Parts: sequence; C-alpha cells; structure tokens
Amino acid sequence: MEEKKTIRIKYFSDQIEKLRYINGNSDWIDLRAAEEVEMKAGEFKLIPLGVAMELPEGYEAHILPRSSTYKNFGIILANSMGIVDESYCGDGDQWFFCALALRDTVIHVNDRICQFRIMKHQPEITFIETEELGHPDRGGFGTSGKN
Repeated sequence: MEEKKTIRIKYFSDQIEKLRYINGNSDWIDLRAAEEVEMKAGEFKLIPLGVAMELPEGYEAHILPRSSTYKNFGIILANSMGIVDESYCGDGDQWFFCALALRDTVIHVNDRICQFRIMKHQPEITFIETEELGHPDRGGFGTSGKN
C-alpha cells in the first residue's frame, strides 16, 4: 500500500465547507463554488473554488464536473478536464472551474460543482516508430459499443 500523502491547503473563503472525503465511498473529493455566480446561456465564467493547494512533488490534480453538475446547474467544464500541477501552489493560486452555461443559471456559494483527485505524473516515455504494430484491429474508432 502506498504511503499516505499530505496536502497543505489554503482557503480563500470561510463560507465553503472544508474539503473531505464523502462517506468513504469515493477517492474523489468535491469542490464548491466560493462565490455566487449568475450566468446566461452561452456565457463563460471562471468560478472560484476557494482553495489553493501544495500538491506532493510528482503529482497533479485532475478536476472534473460532478455527475449532477449539468443536471443541477446547466453548466459544463469548458476545457473538458482541469489539470493542476504541483508548481501551481502560490498563495494566490486559487483553483477555478471554467464554466460554460448552456442555460440561464445561478450557482450559489458552497454548491458542489466539481470534484478532484490527485494522480502521479506520467512516467517518462520514449516513442519508437514502426510500420506495423503486429496486433489484430478492433474494428475502428467507436466500435467497442457495437454488437
């Protein structure tokens, strides 16, 4: 079992709940809106998440919407997935959710809008060019769901 990691965290708001695992059911941790944000359909805004962190060396945070974010708020994460590496750890390096509104909406302070987990950086890799890979084809892009 890998050793437990310690992350120093700075909160920018005392109005959001402190970070914690939710009922031990997941290793993803919810992040919350640190201010009220009103958005019109088609509008883009950076929603402050009220935290900055000092991640362990060799790790990065992957930030994704919660499964209910679109249903509850009508927003999507404009950059598909947020990545925060361990160098983004200054006193003013607050995390944000890059929101694109698909309908008019209001996100309130402390609403859970996304989640994160930390992951080790990809190991250094080398590419070797070849004419053939020597394995059978699976059937082309997007074929795994066909009968």
